[in-house]
Amino acid sequence: MEARLSRPDPLRPRRSRPVQVAEAIKGWVVEQGLRPGDRLPGEAEMIARFGMAKGTIREAMRLLQAQGLIETKTGPGGGSFVGEVSTERAQSLLANYFYFRDISIDDVYALRIRLEPDNAAALAGRLTAAQLDELRAILSRYAAPATDAAEERAQHVASLEFHARLASFAENALLGFFIGFLAQILTDLTVFQKLYSQPNHQLWREGRDHHIALIAALERGDAEAAHDIMLEHMQLARRLMEDQQAVVLKRFFAD
Repeated sequence: MEARLSRPDPLRPRRSRPVQVAEAIKGWVVEQGLRPGDRLPGEAEMIARFGMAKGTIREAMRLLQAQGLIETKTGPGGGSFVGEVSTERAQSLLANYFYFRDISIDDVYALRIRLEPDNAAALAGRLTAAQLDELRAILSRYAAPATDAAEERAQHVASLEFHARLASFAENALLGFFIGFLAQILTDLTVFQKLYSQPNHQLWREGRDHHIALIAALERGDAEAAHDIMLEHMQLARRLMEDQQAVVLKRFFAD
């Protein structure tokens, strides 16, 4: 069946022909029920199917390849195939949207407080032994207080990785993605603003203790406890991180 481009929407900005074709190809892939790894038609068939010139089809395919939605392989058995965008790539692309926007720690925690306790409650009693071991392995990387700035930084990043990994276990893919995305933003803020430059044993101790208690609640299937532990952890971490940011900025301006 020949695919047709949809009529332009007068309320949307006019898009170039290759962009329109790229959108039509995505729609066709969905309609056909194609999955990552499935082969796409050759160039000649694409030209006939979408009724566009070779140059337009090639540019549309390049756009989709840049987005990670198409993979091209050369050699025997090569061609174009449906790609799968990784979580890391999707989060990186989304982060570009916020690159020039002033995102604060308070902005991040306002969402974390709303999302993470519910995710923790939903996962109580549902994690496998292997998944719980993964969380314990991350926890072991900040089992003792840091001795220098480099170790402090590594521990900050590891503690946020704990949350991202827990989020990756979520049955709700959207919830897990956005919690992981927020953890990545906070990791970037921590590194860029050097929030690890001043040792904060209270932040380390409270975070570690909450994570230990959370793993125990998850393992025994106590959804209410998992929710409350995560909520308390988020609220305390928000205050301690804001205090940490204030101390670092004060030192920066003093210098």
